[in-house]
Order: sequence, then structure tokens, then C-alpha cells
Amino acid sequence: MPTLFDATDAELTALLALVREAKTLLDEQFRPDGYNVGVNVGPAAGQAVMHLHVIPRYAGQPNRRTGERSVISSPPPGQSSSSPRPQVRSGGE
Repeated sequence: MPTLFDATDAELTALLALVREAKTLLDEQFRPDGYNVGVNVGPAAGQAVMHLHVIPRYAGQPNRRTGERSVISSPPPGQSSSSPRPQVRSGGE
């Protein structure tokens, strides 16, 4: 599928099932306080291939409203930058 808006109902169902699976794995390993789930659609939005972001969030984490770019560079409270970071990727990215 070129973009999220081109996905069939079956593909959307499968994508959301993967989002739930990612959440389950992240909950078990990292116990975040919340999540951002996002998708970029089209080149103007930064899309190169169709993919979803499932970003764990932690209470007290700065810049919760700024999207994934600031999250990747800042570890959650209580973790150093050398601590293991969630890495859940699938296909194309």
C-alpha cells in the first residue's frame, strides 16, 4: 500500500493488530505510562515508505507534544542514554 489512506479494510485491521502487538511487547519490557501512535502520509509529511510509529512515553518526559523526533534523542526518566531503548521495527523502514 502506498499510504495509510490507500489501505484496504483488511490491511487497516492488520496494521492495528500490529500496533496492539507492539504495545504489548513494549508494556512487558519497558512499562511506559502512555503512547504516541502516528503515521506520516505523503512526501510532504516525511513519508518514504508506509509505516507506523508506536512511541512509548513516560511521565515526566519533556516535550511530550513534539512528536517522535524529540523522543528518540531523550531517554525516559531514570534511564541513561546507554540504557536499552525500545526498538520495534517491521518491514520497509
